[in-house]
Amino acid sequence: MYLMSVSRLTLKQLRAIQQVYRTGQISAAAEALNITQSATSVLIRQAETVLGATLFERTTRSLAPSAAGESVIGLVERILGDLSTLEETIRGLRDLERGRIRLTATPATGLTLLPETVRRFRAAYPAVSLILDDCAPDQFYSNIIEQRADFGIGTEPEDKSALDWQSLNSDPLCIICAVDHPFAERDCVGWRELKDQPLILSRRDYGVRGMVETTLAKLNIRARVVAEVGFLGSAAWMSACGIGFAILPGRLARAQPAPGIRSVPLVDPVVARDAGLVKRRRHTLSHSAERFIEMLAEDLQE
Repeated sequence: MYLMSVSRLTLKQLRAIQQVYRTGQISAAAEALNITQSATSVLIRQAETVLGATLFERTTRSLAPSAAGESVIGLVERILGDLSTLEETIRGLRDLERGRIRLTATPATGLTLLPETVRRFRAAYPAVSLILDDCAPDQFYSNIIEQRADFGIGTEPEDKSALDWQSLNSDPLCIICAVDHPFAERDCVGWRELKDQPLILSRRDYGVRGMVETTLAKLNIRARVVAEVGFLGSAAWMSACGIGFAILPGRLARAQPAPGIRSVPLVDPVVARDAGLVKRRRHTLSHSAERFIEMLAEDLQE
């Protein structure tokens, strides 16, 4: 129903829906569109009339998308994104003179894998707009499927019916421990040595949690979990306090800013988390996006 209705909307109405959805406010949307607030309100009302549905629930301070608004926003983003891509291509996208990249990644992935590539890409191609969306783990794949991002950098999806994945980096797991713990003097620690040890693990919606529990189960070791964290930085400072051992990919472990900790590789077996390119199936990336991925692969190999 919404697909047929969306085709009758004007570009101005589509852009108004997009900006109100993104900002949650008529005033902010109007500023982004460079029109008045009253004109923005009129465009939203016209769009709701065309669709025969309320797109935003109005409160005293903001607008929240309704169920209908959530249903159509993916189509709206796709239409405007396709138009933007067409414009970019005409203006010289192939030569990286212009363009736009919409990239999504979780904060942990962004922190450990992206900074160097983002710096190099922006310096080499300043005319290309690089839009970075850091998202919660449970939003990562939906951002790509619903076309809020051109591609993502993250872990391999379990369901590949709508997504393609290409590994770019394999990162072995490590433990984080306090510098005064005996493990801190070691070159490596065996998984079996974690038996009966206090562990600080991420919540179950983080991929590392499943890898840790699966590895321990294969060794007939029951995890002694003393803390679950939603922010991986919390695992680092808790480890520094001696509460327990955090288990993270090596790059992420070394990136934690908490003082008084050391990361030590886990062995027997070596378990690695792969990260790479995630995009919609049969979706062709722009030349600028392909160049960014090439540069990221180079940086990760180094």
